[in-house]
Amino acid sequence: MLHFTSDLDPSIQLAFTSQDEGNLALHVNDDPRRVAENRSRLEDLIGVRRFSLNFMNQVHSADVLTVQPAARTSWSEPPAPTCDGLVDPTGTQALAVMVADCLPVLFVGRSKNGQETLTAATHAGRRGLLDGILTRTVEQLSMQGATEIEAVIGPSICGSCYEVSPEMAEESERIRTGIRSETRWGTAGLDLPASAGQELAQLGVAVRQSGVCTLEDENYFSYRRSSDAGRLAGLIWPAA
Repeated sequence: MLHFTSDLDPSIQLAFTSQDEGNLALHVNDDPRRVAENRSRLEDLIGVRRFSLNFMNQVHSADVLTVQPAARTSWSEPPAPTCDGLVDPTGTQALAVMVADCLPVLFVGRSKNGQETLTAATHAGRRGLLDGILTRTVEQLSMQGATEIEAVIGPSICGSCYEVSPEMAEESERIRTGIRSETRWGTAGLDLPASAGQELAQLGVAVRQSGVCTLEDENYFSYRRSSDAGRLAGLIWPAA
């Protein structure tokens, strides 16, 4: 598991799981009991109480919601909110985003007086990135009081591996100049991590990249490698 500590608030921990922590998604072809066990072990590992991780029902949208903590005794009730970004204006909740090639982006915000910490977790696939979900996340953090923001972009498919059709590459480039890339085998591609990093930097966000390509590194789940792949999680939580 890749682990980071926030530069803005050292009490905030950020991490990205690998295949060692198992599949964490209920929507892929896996036994729900095994997924629940994986989630429980993960919560124990990072030191948060059971059923306290806030997951999302991700749909490749640009919707960002404020987290609504729920008392749970299972992962099915109440259902996870349908969105692709969660913001916690208190910085006290454990947030999770699941991916298997898309970008998991974790945010920490700090208020002007340095007294408040805010956090967010965002799923940025190609569609969400093009539709502006990262900018919306930053806007939500700013609206709720953050004046300094940092982000960590976790393991995701790189621009040398993310092959798309020439038509899709051309359409994406029209929307976001510079996102188009060339794969290592000479075909049309998209560089989502670089484009996301550029967007966030232009918004004044301090950005760190994990530098891990999920297709190249078999320690991570990759949908491009296998359509039956599980999902890794980006996690952000306050240390006890």
